[in-house]
Amino acid sequence: MNKTELVKAIAKKSGLTIKDSGSFLNEFINVAKKAFSKGKDVILVGFGTFSVVKRKARIARNFRTKEIIKIPSYKSVRFKPGKNLKEIVNK
Repeated sequence: MNKTELVKAIAKKSGLTIKDSGSFLNEFINVAKKAFSKGKDVILVGFGTFSVVKRKARIARNFRTKEIIKIPSYKSVRFKPGKNLKEIVNK
């Protein structure tokens, strides 16, 4: 499901217009981005948790050229599904 399909599904289920549903989704994304930039988690009870994690610097190898590459540490967002979501997926 892409963003357009998600907006249409939200509009259909909630009774909002497609424009309002799109605005809602865009604002949710913007608020989540601000939270992530501050290192905060976004927790949606029953759905899951989006959390900021720091990846350690590491050394990797390019298997074609056998060259060793240094990958610097960086932050990433991890999603951990909630119990209800796990149950729905595993039905």
